Amino acid sequence: MYEWNKQIQIIVDEIDECIKNHNGEAITLRFLSRKLGYSEFHTTRKFKEISGMQFRDYLRQRKLAFALREVRDSERSLLDIAFDYGFSTHEAFTRAFKSAYCIAPSEYRKNPMPVALRTKIKPFDRYFLGIGEIGMVKSTEDVKIYFVTIPAHRFLHIKNYESNGYWDFWQKQNAIPGQDYDTICGLLDSIKDKLDDIGSNDLSSGSGQIMAYIHDPDGKPFCYGIPRAECYGVRLDPDYNGEVPAQMLLIDVPEEEYIVFEHGPFDYEQENRSVEEKVDAAIAKFDFADTSYCYDTSPGRMAYFFHDPKRFWKYVRPVRKQ
Repeated sequence: MYEWNKQIQIIVDEIDECIKNHNGEAITLRFLSRKLGYSEFHTTRKFKEISGMQFRDYLRQRKLAFALREVRDSERSLLDIAFDYGFSTHEAFTRAFKSAYCIAPSEYRKNPMPVALRTKIKPFDRYFLGIGEIGMVKSTEDVKIYFVTIPAHRFLHIKNYESNGYWDFWQKQNAIPGQDYDTICGLLDSIKDKLDDIGSNDLSSGSGQIMAYIHDPDGKPFCYGIPRAECYGVRLDPDYNGEVPAQMLLIDVPEEEYIVFEHGPFDYEQENRSVEEKVDAAIAKFDFADTSYCYDTSPGRMAYFFHDPKRFWKYVRPVRKQ
């Protein structure tokens, strides 16, 4: 049933690899359709059916997303960047850049404001499609539990009082103009110096972006009985003074203490559900009796959730001294 979602995922992955390697010859529709064994017409029709956009539009937007990061973070000439990403002239690059982001690359380099990048689509996500795990493997690390003090920072985010969990959060956000997944993740992707960004050149709407929960009396009670509002955003330096997109909020989070429940790297397709169950069980069974702490349920306290299968599954919950 989902065979074509798999095939389009192959194309999407290949596009990103070729853009990173500046291999323009390998990301033509002809090359990719032959690789799958289908006609160009059939491939492009299925690409639009599954992704919601034309192949050529997605390819152009992804090239511009990679190019924007180089404009922002490097001192390379704009002409060299233009050539690397398949633009024949400086003028052609400027026109495409300005059409996508409403600002010329030279001006953006001087003032890198948040813009909505085209993040990598994921047409074949087993959990989003409701397929579930494809088997079981045993990850190599158990759940580690430890206390940390997190320094003061700022949190740029959107917030939802009615959602319950990641998928429900985005279902509800997607119904709000300008707060949909693509727009929000694209804006957050374009922001430099996110505290949780690992510096990868994989523009996949993940690096540095996290779920968070704010204890809020007006929020929806969740499984631990604490009213909360669900959020999605990025942690930033406490001195961050960049532009705040109109649909987002920026708050100051003071230095506070937290307890962390962390599971190590795991196979997303084979272990995601079992790792979630394992971490939930560790949280439910944890006893503060031998510590000097307890959960802090004060209004305004933050909790964070990090989901990065290559590194960890991690819940960070606020605590206080008893």
